[in-house]
This record gives sequence, structure tokens and C-alpha cells, in this order.
Amino acid sequence: MQEITVEAFKKRLDSGEQIHLLDVREPDEFADYNLGGKLLPLGNIMAMQVDEIEDWKDDEIVVHCRSGKRSLQACLMLETLGYKNLKNLTGGALAWQELMK
Repeated sequence: MQEITVEAFKKRLDSGEQIHLLDVREPDEFADYNLGGKLLPLGNIMAMQVDEIEDWKDDEIVVHCRSGKRSLQACLMLETLGYKNLKNLTGGALAWQELMK
């Protein structure tokens, strides 16, 4: 697992790259504010309920939460499940919102 800053992530999005974005927050957090990624709460990942992202296994996935702590846990668990190209979004949604001000 690697880290990616919100600045580097935004630059890649702005250049038109298609990147899988995984949001591991809770549904209420996602409803309040989201970056447009796929919602799969950390609890589901920890329970190994990841069927909906099975086809992403060999692709790059940027994982984020509110601040970067839950997404780090998610990355570690996904690695044990065979996901190979994970990047934790440093600072999470909070850093993204700050950047977008």
C-alpha cells in the first residue's frame, strides 16, 4: 500500500485519468459529502464483504475516509484479501474539502 496526497490525486483526475475511488466511511457521512467514489463501509471490508469491488482486484484503487485512518485499515485488510495496487488518500475527505476551498 502506498499513500497519495489530495493534490496528486486531483492532478491525476484533472488530467482525465480514470481511477477507482473507494469511500470506506458510513452511509450518513457519504450522504453529507462525497468525492464521487464507490461507498463500501470499513465494517463491510473488515467482514470480508467485498464482492462488489472484486473486479477491481488488479486495478489501482484510491481508498479514502474522513481523515485517512479508516482508509489505512481498509487498505491493510484489502491487501490481505489479494488487492495489489492500493493507495491511501492522505488526509481523506477533510483534506479534499480543504483543497477545494
